[in-house]
Amino acid sequence: MSERHPIIAITGSSGAGTSTVTRTFENIFRREGVRAAIVEGDSYHRFDRKTMKQRMSEAEAAGDMNFSHFGAEANLFEEIEALFREYAATGRGRSRKYLHNAEEAAPYAQEPGTFTEWEPLPPDTAMLFYEGLHGAVVTPEVDVARYPDLLVGVVPVINLEWIQKLWRDKHLRGYSAEAVTDTILRRMPDYVNYICPQFQHTHVNFQRVPVVDTSNPFVSRDVPTADESMVVIRFAKPKGIDFQYLLNMINGSWMSRANTIVVPGGKMELAMQLIFTPFIWRMMERRQRALGLA
Repeated sequence: MSERHPIIAITGSSGAGTSTVTRTFENIFRREGVRAAIVEGDSYHRFDRKTMKQRMSEAEAAGDMNFSHFGAEANLFEEIEALFREYAATGRGRSRKYLHNAEEAAPYAQEPGTFTEWEPLPPDTAMLFYEGLHGAVVTPEVDVARYPDLLVGVVPVINLEWIQKLWRDKHLRGYSAEAVTDTILRRMPDYVNYICPQFQHTHVNFQRVPVVDTSNPFVSRDVPTADESMVVIRFAKPKGIDFQYLLNMINGSWMSRANTIVVPGGKMELAMQLIFTPFIWRMMERRQRALGLA
């Protein structure tokens, strides 16, 4: 953790909804005039799309049916840790972009599924913002979770997570339902070993829970809407959280435990604004004092 160079990390599985949380933070940064270095976790995959397919085929031929983007072998965990460590100490670091589709790839004259070159982060940023799969990963070799000043987990209940991934990959990426299902099955051991354990390190978790039937996510035609969901928000350390203020500001909210508030799905962004804006204020105040600007 660093007062001069704070780090916020959003972590969650593919299809969990981390990009929605990122948009909320970007709105806060814009409103509060905070210049943040924004890094996507996909930039720290080890292999580009073609190479990953080749490595998966090789793994399957060797009898490994579970080689996936969630695991250590397919990611640069050491590079994520190095980025967080360097930024916390100096406000600098390096990153690159993973070009998901033709639209993202066009400005770089590259193929979709490739990486741009490594480049330094923008200068003079007030904080680092990471969004991806492994913002709180801990293994015997690396401890990424110890660096962020704010760690946020995005964890829909598993059936909803699968529905969101199926819808996104089918409608936005052109994959078949069978291909997405195969991906989910292949990733399951790494999901258990690398994704789930991160949420014991997060400071705040957002878990969207549908209130409609999602018993068979593989035949669901639609993603449950915000109005068809509740959001469970759990604080690892509730000290300093004004729950009564949140209850007064968010209609339909209630407390399920001493450290947990439940809000209507349509109020998730409002809840994030109310919860995280004071976090940003405190980070910026500590930073100004540490830099002697207060």
